[in-house]
Amino acid sequence: MQERPQVGVIGAGRWGQNLVRTFHALQALGGVAEANPALHERIAADVPGVPLYLDYRELLGAPIPAVVIATPVPSHYELARAALLAGKDVFVEKPLALKSAEAEALVALAEAQGRLLLVGHLLLFQPAMPFIKAYLESGQLGRVVSLHQERLNLGTARSVENALWSLGVHDVAVQLYLLGAAPDQIAATGQAVLQVGIEDDLHLHLRFPNGAQAHLHAAWLWPEKRRRLVVIGTEGMLSFDEGEQSVTLHRKRITPALRHHDAGSEVLFRGGGAPLTSEAEHFIAAVQSQTRSALIDGAHGAQVVRVLEAATRALKGGQGHAGSAPGSERADRASGR
Repeated sequence: MQERPQVGVIGAGRWGQNLVRTFHALQALGGVAEANPALHERIAADVPGVPLYLDYRELLGAPIPAVVIATPVPSHYELARAALLAGKDVFVEKPLALKSAEAEALVALAEAQGRLLLVGHLLLFQPAMPFIKAYLESGQLGRVVSLHQERLNLGTARSVENALWSLGVHDVAVQLYLLGAAPDQIAATGQAVLQVGIEDDLHLHLRFPNGAQAHLHAAWLWPEKRRRLVVIGTEGMLSFDEGEQSVTLHRKRITPALRHHDAGSEVLFRGGGAPLTSEAEHFIAAVQSQTRSALIDGAHGAQVVRVLEAATRALKGGQGHAGSAPGSERADRASGR
């Protein structure tokens, strides 16, 4: 049996420690680089015997084929670039970069180096996601009209990225995945309460070439935890409760004659398992087979960044909604055109 490739983790802070433990549990952790020496004692206790480094460049010099980058977002581009130039396959936590130009440069560099570049859009590894995707493609829900997502909590307020870049990245990745296209119109509104210029609460609206729309409400300044997706189709509706890992079909619609139709609802899917473990195994398998990931490859990650960047421009332009001039933007760049 072929041995699992060893993976190094750069950054073992709040989220990085979960990646460290996950790859260690999968017997695929080849080293950890963490610039904060105060964290090394905890890391050593969690993963005894695994090489620890203060300088990420020492890890890049180690004889391991791949690295995971779980550092603060502003450092993603520099570290991913260094890892690719060092000949490593690279997995970058979301978002891939803070600028679309940087994200696209990383995709081009990975291609030039013949290396893999994957992005950590964890929500795509919820067991319900492939089920929802297949159900929509089956046509049983009719034509998809809109997606509605909520990602709300009293969470960690960031000082660099706003709630969209911090919380909504996964949801944007899901919207692009489920609808299979990039939006052609983007609008956003938000409110900065705690810090000037850093929105704590915002609404994102996307319109797609086929007429479907997607809406996201993301906030870290909220009294309740809500993580929910609703898909509206012409023949019914689906709701996904991320906490319960359940997908419910609502046989409810309003007909073209504006007649109300309600035939009840039923739970179609209940999930389980650990999405982070599935994501880590996905990366390990990609490294082992040297096969690009159609689900979370760098090109998809760059497309997500293009949408976020266009949303930020729309957000700074003032209030508005999809189809309006202020606060709305034609998403030619978001679609790569």
